[in-house]
Amino acid sequence: MAIETFPFDPAEYLGDPEAQAELIADALATGDAAYVAHALGIVARARGMTQLARDTGMSRESLYKALSPQGNPELATVLRVVQALGFKLTAAAA
Repeated sequence: MAIETFPFDPAEYLGDPEAQAELIADALATGDAAYVAHALGIVARARGMTQLARDTGMSRESLYKALSPQGNPELATVLRVVQALGFKLTAAAA
């Protein structure tokens, strides 16, 4: 008998805003823009992409595309998403 498996979606396990913020902070620490966009996408799915689309004024399709691992969102998009998620980006000396 074959075992049925399902793809792992970390968004299903990120209901806690502190865990979401930690994921985004860790992604920012890598300096990898694609990973930052992907992490924002995970948090967006955890919060609800439809609500995020309303809050940002963007379409769900645009958000899914921009926040995918292959996405390359503009800084304006990243800032809108971060603000809509209730986070803020800060700078500190390295």
